[in-house]
Amino acid sequence: MASRLNPFISFDGTAKKAMEFYQAVLGGELTSNTYGELSADHGDDADKIMYSMLETPDGFTLMASDTPAGVDYKPGTNITISLSGDDDDNLRGWFEKLADGGQITVPLEKQLWGDEFGMLVDKFGIGWLVNIAGEDNKG
Repeated sequence: MASRLNPFISFDGTAKKAMEFYQAVLGGELTSNTYGELSADHGDDADKIMYSMLETPDGFTLMASDTPAGVDYKPGTNITISLSGDDDDNLRGWFEKLADGGQITVPLEKQLWGDEFGMLVDKFGIGWLVNIAGEDNKG
Protein backbone atom coordinates (compact mmCIF):
# COMPACT_ATOMS: atom_id res chain seq x y z
CA MET A 1 0.00 0.00 0.00
CA ALA A 2 1.33 3.43 -0.90
CA SER A 3 1.31 6.13 1.73
CA ARG A 4 -1.72 8.40 1.74
CA LEU A 5 -2.70 11.73 3.20
CA ASN A 6 -6.29 12.37 4.24
CA PRO A 7 -8.41 14.43 6.66
CA PHE A 8 -9.26 13.02 10.07
CA ILE A 9 -12.22 14.57 11.90
CA SER A 10 -12.87 14.33 15.64
CA PHE A 11 -16.46 14.38 16.88
CA ASP A 12 -18.08 14.69 20.28
CA GLY A 13 -20.12 11.45 20.19
CA THR A 14 -21.58 11.87 16.69
CA ALA A 15 -18.90 10.19 14.55
CA LYS A 16 -21.14 7.23 13.61
CA LYS A 17 -23.99 9.45 12.40
CA ALA A 18 -21.63 11.84 10.63
CA MET A 19 -19.75 9.09 8.80
CA GLU A 20 -23.01 7.41 7.75
CA PHE A 21 -24.14 10.78 6.39
CA TYR A 22 -20.87 11.25 4.46
CA GLN A 23 -21.24 7.72 3.07
CA ALA A 24 -24.78 8.54 1.90
CA VAL A 25 -23.45 11.67 0.19
CA LEU A 26 -20.17 10.33 -1.26
CA GLY A 27 -20.86 6.59 -1.55
CA GLY A 28 -18.20 4.01 -0.84
CA GLU A 29 -17.28 1.53 1.85
CA LEU A 30 -17.47 2.52 5.52
CA THR A 31 -15.65 0.63 8.25
CA SER A 32 -15.94 1.55 11.92
CA ASN A 33 -14.83 0.18 15.28
CA THR A 34 -15.88 1.29 18.73
CA TYR A 35 -13.54 1.75 21.67
CA GLY A 36 -15.21 -1.29 23.25
CA GLU A 37 -14.49 -3.48 20.22
CA LEU A 38 -10.80 -2.60 20.23
CA SER A 39 -10.13 -2.46 23.98
CA ALA A 40 -11.95 -3.77 27.03
CA ASP A 41 -11.05 -0.84 29.29
CA HIS A 42 -13.07 2.13 28.02
CA GLY A 43 -16.08 2.45 30.37
CA ASP A 44 -18.50 5.10 29.12
CA ASP A 45 -16.62 5.37 25.80
CA ALA A 46 -17.25 1.72 24.84
CA ASP A 47 -19.95 2.60 22.28
CA LYS A 48 -18.13 5.62 20.86
CA ILE A 49 -16.24 5.35 17.56
CA MET A 50 -12.49 4.90 17.98
CA TYR A 51 -11.76 4.43 14.28
CA SER A 52 -13.89 5.01 11.19
CA MET A 53 -12.81 5.18 7.56
CA LEU A 54 -14.82 5.93 4.44
CA GLU A 55 -13.22 5.01 1.12
CA THR A 56 -15.16 6.31 -1.87
CA PRO A 57 -15.30 5.15 -5.49
CA ASP A 58 -13.73 8.50 -6.48
CA GLY A 59 -10.61 7.79 -4.44
CA PHE A 60 -11.46 9.98 -1.43
CA THR A 61 -10.64 8.77 2.07
CA LEU A 62 -12.21 10.37 5.13
CA MET A 63 -11.42 9.22 8.65
CA ALA A 64 -13.06 10.03 11.99
CA SER A 65 -13.37 9.16 15.66
CA ASP A 66 -15.21 10.30 18.76
CA THR A 67 -13.22 12.24 21.34
CA PRO A 68 -12.85 10.01 24.42
CA ALA A 69 -13.85 11.16 27.90
CA GLY A 70 -11.19 13.28 29.55
CA VAL A 71 -9.93 14.74 26.26
CA ASP A 72 -11.00 18.28 25.39
CA TYR A 73 -13.22 18.57 22.33
CA LYS A 74 -12.65 21.90 20.62
CA PRO A 75 -14.86 22.63 17.59
CA GLY A 76 -12.82 24.43 14.97
CA THR A 77 -9.67 22.51 15.87
CA ASN A 78 -11.19 19.07 15.41
CA ILE A 79 -9.63 18.28 12.03
CA THR A 80 -6.18 16.76 11.74
CA ILE A 81 -4.21 15.35 8.82
CA SER A 82 -3.51 11.63 8.72
CA LEU A 83 -0.53 10.00 7.03
CA SER A 84 -0.79 6.24 6.79
CA GLY A 85 0.62 3.29 4.90
CA ASP A 86 3.35 0.69 5.09
CA ASP A 87 6.31 2.77 3.87
CA ASP A 88 8.13 2.67 7.22
CA ASP A 89 11.08 4.87 6.27
CA ASN A 90 9.09 7.71 4.67
CA LEU A 91 6.37 7.75 7.34
CA ARG A 92 8.92 7.71 10.17
CA GLY A 93 10.90 10.47 8.47
CA TRP A 94 7.83 12.62 7.90
CA PHE A 95 6.83 12.18 11.56
CA GLU A 96 10.27 13.35 12.71
CA LYS A 97 10.36 16.31 10.32
CA LEU A 98 6.82 17.43 11.17
CA ALA A 99 7.66 17.24 14.89
CA ASP A 100 10.67 19.57 14.48
CA GLY A 101 9.68 22.77 16.28
CA GLY A 102 6.32 21.26 17.22
CA GLN A 103 5.09 18.97 19.98
CA ILE A 104 4.74 15.18 19.95
CA THR A 105 1.54 14.34 21.82
CA VAL A 106 1.68 10.54 21.31
CA PRO A 107 5.09 9.01 20.56
CA LEU A 108 5.34 6.86 17.43
CA GLU A 109 5.12 3.35 18.87
CA LYS A 110 3.29 0.03 18.48
CA GLN A 111 -0.40 0.14 19.41
CA LEU A 112 -2.99 -2.47 20.41
CA TRP A 113 -4.23 -2.80 16.80
CA GLY A 114 -0.74 -3.90 15.69
CA ASP A 115 0.40 -0.76 13.87
CA GLU A 116 2.85 1.92 14.94
CA PHE A 117 1.00 5.17 15.61
CA GLY A 118 1.95 8.65 16.75
CA MET A 119 0.41 12.10 17.04
CA LEU A 120 1.92 15.56 16.95
CA VAL A 121 1.12 19.22 16.53
CA ASP A 122 3.48 20.92 14.10
CA LYS A 123 5.05 24.34 14.65
CA PHE A 124 2.10 25.96 12.84
CA GLY A 125 -0.50 24.40 15.18
CA ILE A 126 -1.67 21.70 12.73
CA GLY A 127 -2.40 18.25 14.18
CA TRP A 128 -0.95 15.21 12.43
CA LEU A 129 -1.58 11.47 12.88
CA VAL A 130 0.94 8.97 11.51
CA ASN A 131 0.07 5.26 11.26
CA ILE A 132 2.58 2.69 9.98
CA ALA A 133 0.91 -0.63 9.12
CA GLY A 134 2.09 -3.58 11.17
CA GLU A 135 2.89 -6.94 9.55
CA ASP A 136 -0.72 -8.17 9.92
CA ASN A 137 -2.13 -4.97 8.36
CA LYS A 138 0.11 -4.57 5.33
CA GLY A 139 -1.91 -4.56 2.15
